[in-house]
Amino acid sequence: MGLRKLTDKMKPTFSKGGKLSFLHSTFEAFESFLFVPDKVTTKGVHVRDSIDLKRVMTVVMISLVPCILFGMWNIGYQHNLAIGGDMGFWAIVWYGFLKILPLYLVSYIVGLGIEFTSAQIKGHQVNEGYLVTGLIIPLIIPVTTPLWMLAIAVAFAVIIGKEIFGGTGMNIWNPALLARAFLFFAYPNHMTGDKVWVAGASSAVDAFSGATPLSQTSEGLSGLLSNYSVTDMFFGFIPGSIGETSKVAILLGAIFLIYTGVGSWRTMLSCVLGALFVGVIANLCAPGPNSALAIPAYYHLLLGGFAFGTVFMATDPVSSAQTSAGKWIYGFLIGAVAVTIRLFNPGYPEGMMLSILLANTFAPLIDHYVVQSNIKRRLNRAKTV
Repeated sequence: MGLRKLTDKMKPTFSKGGKLSFLHSTFEAFESFLFVPDKVTTKGVHVRDSIDLKRVMTVVMISLVPCILFGMWNIGYQHNLAIGGDMGFWAIVWYGFLKILPLYLVSYIVGLGIEFTSAQIKGHQVNEGYLVTGLIIPLIIPVTTPLWMLAIAVAFAVIIGKEIFGGTGMNIWNPALLARAFLFFAYPNHMTGDKVWVAGASSAVDAFSGATPLSQTSEGLSGLLSNYSVTDMFFGFIPGSIGETSKVAILLGAIFLIYTGVGSWRTMLSCVLGALFVGVIANLCAPGPNSALAIPAYYHLLLGGFAFGTVFMATDPVSSAQTSAGKWIYGFLIGAVAVTIRLFNPGYPEGMMLSILLANTFAPLIDHYVVQSNIKRRLNRAKTV
């Protein structure tokens, strides 16, 4: 293969003793991206498995494709509604592509630039973790986010969320969520409101409202359904963050992650159970039909970023719980806290971001007590034998 021969020919130049040996980390990153690493163990007993970090990241990236494609279409679709236009299918898709492309360029240029620079300074290999993070960040922000804000948020997420902890695999919190949290608290006016979710909404007709269904939960069930039906929320014909609107696209990604064994079905299912648990309790305590507490529990699975967070962010193998029992506790905590924030904090109806970051913080503690409980149970069993 010509590309393989070319890479092998260039390798000595970037290896130890070569003229460009100081760029070894950069060269190794591109080589491992193109080909399977040729490093093998020479002694000792090792578990042999075809799955490595690059393959896991590739699986997650493939699972995100439906969300990206639908997100592009929905950007153009919402814009078409806002201007009262009559754009065709491909015109809608092209409009969405042109809007999402700059977000991805900024996400990867800034994020990978910091990753490569950090690897060169430390003399370490470049980790593949940001390939997924860089793909997720544009999907969980409004399409109208200014590019300079996105650049600052990405830099914050990579430097503060990853590099100071040691890089991929060492971070406590999900880096993509840290980027969104930074934007939400640093620039709240650009992350909330009726118009931030629709590209071109500033030129839209006055009668158009780009408010998301989640922002209307404070008005109760009647307010929630005043503009959008359950079908709209399920298929994704609603304003919102780019990749979070279509539950169909998210479900396709979830099925692929579970089938490949990369995503934990325990975490996903327990998130849903936690949300339904709090939602049902709220329904039982609702003072009236127009109260936010009266919104049917299953609606919370369709609102905001709950589904996307459950499938792609709560299951992050680095920042989530690792033990089987811990995953049940971890996921249930996320779902329960997310719905609790939605119901009792009308100033911030989207609770998924904060609930996942909170669960990330307690994930090591959850695993610790699960392991200690297992040890104690086995010791007691041994004493009785």
